[in-house]
Amino acid sequence: MMDILNNLDLAKAAAIKAGKILTRSKANLNIEKSSDGKDIKLKADIEAEEIIKNNISNESNLPMLGEETGKSVEDLGRSFWVIDPLDGTANYSRGIPICCVSIALIHDMQPVIGVIYDFNNDDLYEGSIDSPARLNGDVIEVNNNKDEKESILLTGLPLLTDYSDSALIAMAKDFQKWKKVRMIGSAAMASAYVASGKADMYKESGAFLWDVAAGAAIINAANGEALITNQKDNYQVDVAFTNKNLNK
Repeated sequence: MMDILNNLDLAKAAAIKAGKILTRSKANLNIEKSSDGKDIKLKADIEAEEIIKNNISNESNLPMLGEETGKSVEDLGRSFWVIDPLDGTANYSRGIPICCVSIALIHDMQPVIGVIYDFNNDDLYEGSIDSPARLNGDVIEVNNNKDEKESILLTGLPLLTDYSDSALIAMAKDFQKWKKVRMIGSAAMASAYVASGKADMYKESGAFLWDVAAGAAIINAANGEALITNQKDNYQVDVAFTNKNLNK
């Protein structure tokens, strides 16, 4: 049987260790742009992922899925780690302090452990199927807002967003339902803000599993509801994270 709490402690230690490296690396960025110039990769991303994988593999033999290095084995099986060493890379590269380390453990395609380390503020979010959601050790919960007109929506526009006229019109109509709409550049931090009641809903189409898996576990542990749907072979997913009132 999987030891949830020991694995949670393992993920927390790995996230904090990676966060310290990322904090030290801010002054020495090594930026590599994608072919279309819209996405970037940093040396710090890869170094942080290696630190996390090495730290976890010292005590866990479960396979891993990392944003930077992909799958550690071809068949991940029923249980595997999901690692985003730096969610919000573009923010990090421009000195915008909304980025984090994100680590999750998946079992039967359900996130059962989630850790998000906001190293800029030294804030550690955690949650699991066997423990409540916490921020720096204090229990947190989603808020109880029921009305979209009084709620804050967090969202994003991934690289493969549909910018057709019809898609943009539908997006604008949805935004009009909410009191405020924010795009902060980090799916994991958006999830953490919902889990701690700072925002009311995070939803996005075309995010990646490593962006949102940890947040899903934390939101579920915070008495919220984390829906992950339409997973593709490349691990792109659609997500809707909120309290149980706004998902109805």
